[in-house]
Amino acid sequence: MKSILYMIIGIVFTLIILPMVLIFSCDIAPPNIESEEEISDELTIRVYVKESQKIEKISLEEYVKGVVASEMPAAFEIDALKAQAIAARTKAIYQRIKYGEKGHPSHPGAEVCNAVHCQVYKNKEQLERQYSKDWIKNFWPKIEGVVEDTKGLVITYKGKVVDPLYHSTSGGKTENSEDVFTAMAPYLRSVDSPYEKDSKHVESEIVISTNEFITKVNNVYKNTGLTNSNIADSLEILQRSEGGRITRMKVGNETLSGRNIRELLGLKSANFKITISGNKMVFKTRGYGHGVGMSQYGANGMAKNGYSFEDILKHYYRGVDIEVYQ
Repeated sequence: MKSILYMIIGIVFTLIILPMVLIFSCDIAPPNIESEEEISDELTIRVYVKESQKIEKISLEEYVKGVVASEMPAAFEIDALKAQAIAARTKAIYQRIKYGEKGHPSHPGAEVCNAVHCQVYKNKEQLERQYSKDWIKNFWPKIEGVVEDTKGLVITYKGKVVDPLYHSTSGGKTENSEDVFTAMAPYLRSVDSPYEKDSKHVESEIVISTNEFITKVNNVYKNTGLTNSNIADSLEILQRSEGGRITRMKVGNETLSGRNIRELLGLKSANFKITISGNKMVFKTRGYGHGVGMSQYGANGMAKNGYSFEDILKHYYRGVDIEVYQ
């Protein structure tokens, strides 16, 4: 009798009680699954961090906050910061679309990196170390506000997300894209940038010796034939762009661009004039950066003069629309 009773209990446990336990235990899981789905629905961007040589997956809007804080002074006007936020978001999405799952060829697996090669990104902790806790207290809420106020907004041209190049200071006029980067983009046209007076980079200069210039040029460009005795007659500006940057100049036996000289000497801009006095060379530059697209100091000047972020973006990027990315 006992063996029969044990057998009945075993059957009841196997057929009824055990399945009920399994069913009820499975009911605990759904809340976690839902939260994972919510996270996966949020648009993310893959960022190659040069310092660690690792790829981080970051919420797009958090990434934009880090770019705005890194690329533009937080003390700038609200509408200038909003324009920067939209440009930063557009840049990330443009590269996400262009490079897809493979990522950028310079950093496979990630659409963007955290350096000037793409656009500078630092997280909140890095910004606190760079600036201070007071900076975080005073400016981080401002950064969060401009990003949240422009959430999802991107710059498009004829329905397609653009590559929104930007720079610090144009020096009074921006550049046509093909005069700097060879590729022509219809929305990256040369425009006046009259509100940059607050930038310390409107005009600047460096002084180097003729020996240093000759050595640096000849180390890279072997056929110039530059010497101390012929340098005064060996430099000639042949062509400037619409925005004033040098597109062609004679350097001894070679024809170089202002960008070549800018990169060689670390000049702020390819818009420069050269004066030779004895064994010294003075390079007077206008602007800071490549000069294509939005001038950040120009944007801030426009905002100070009552222009909205939309006015700013449509001035520096011609024929564009500002819309929510779908």
